[in-house]
Amino acid sequence: MTRPTSPLPVTLRDRQPRDLPILSRWLTDPEAEWRRWDAPYFHAPTTTQTMQTYVAHLAQTPPDPDEQVIDVDGECVGMVNRSEEEPAGGGWWDLGILIYDPAHWGGGVGTRALSLWVQDTLDWTDAHVLTVTTWSGNERMIRAARRLGFQECGRVREARVVGGQRFDSVRLDLLRAEWKAR
Repeated sequence: MTRPTSPLPVTLRDRQPRDLPILSRWLTDPEAEWRRWDAPYFHAPTTTQTMQTYVAHLAQTPPDPDEQVIDVDGECVGMVNRSEEEPAGGGWWDLGILIYDPAHWGGGVGTRALSLWVQDTLDWTDAHVLTVTTWSGNERMIRAARRLGFQECGRVREARVVGGQRFDSVRLDLLRAEWKAR
């Protein structure tokens, strides 16, 4: 299996002050399209309040090595994040990715950003296993993870309600050894 490439130059970088207006616009917009795909089972008013608090936090704190901006041709189009699952030192890291602007969906940007984030996480942490968690309605996220070698490791059937319809919660994992073997 070869690593996917995007025709656009995708990089991950630290957040810069010039990114804050873009992040604020996309993250705090209750009508933003990304909200239909990134955990839409959480109530919109709660998500909006959480995002407003998060943007205020970003404005007051230095960049965090466990969060990076997805940069396409010099423009902030999303973010990646990671967190270590408890207990610390166990080697399990959960990854997240969010591309705000639908203009950058479906062209390989997400797969490329996730690939870069996997490599960065393996380079800078003790990760033995990486996971991503989504819902069965987010087929683009599932495809991107599978393209990189992630395998489904858990599914809670009908655990999420979106638009009155039930969907599964889906977790995929990737071992360090599997990534190295690619």
